[in-house]
Amino acid sequence: MIDIEKSVGFLLAKAYQRACALFKEEFDRHDLTPQQFGLLGFLWIEDGLSQAELSARSQIDRTTVGGIIDRLEKEGLIERRDNPEDRRAYQVFLTPRGKSLEDELCALAHTVQGRLNARLSQEEQATLVRLLEKLRH
Repeated sequence: MIDIEKSVGFLLAKAYQRACALFKEEFDRHDLTPQQFGLLGFLWIEDGLSQAELSARSQIDRTTVGGIIDRLEKEGLIERRDNPEDRRAYQVFLTPRGKSLEDELCALAHTVQGRLNARLSQEEQATLVRLLEKLRH
C-alpha cells in the first residue's frame, strides 16, 4: 500500500496548486498567469528571443508557448518581429508597456515567493530549490 499524501508526486502537485493560488491572488488585477509572467521574465532578461528559445528556456512545448505569446500580444505586452536571420521564424520583443511592468510585476512575484516560503528557513529554501532542480533534470 502507498501513502498517497506522503508521495512526492502528490506533494509536488499540492505545492504547485498552492503556489498558483497565491500567484493568482497577487496577479489577478494584471490578468496574468504564472506561465505568461514567466515568458515576460525571460524577455526582461533577454529581449528578442524566438518562440523556440522561449519554449526551451521555459520548458513549455512550442504550441503552448505560441498560445501564451498570442495572449501577451493581444494584451499589448509583446510584439512579434520577423527574424532577419531566419525568414521562417520571428522574434518576440517587449513593448514599452511590457517593459514598464517589470518592476511592479517582479515586486509582486517576490511577495508571492515570500508568502510561499514563509514557513521555511533560508537553509530549507535553498535545499528545496536544489532538490527541485535535481528533479527537474
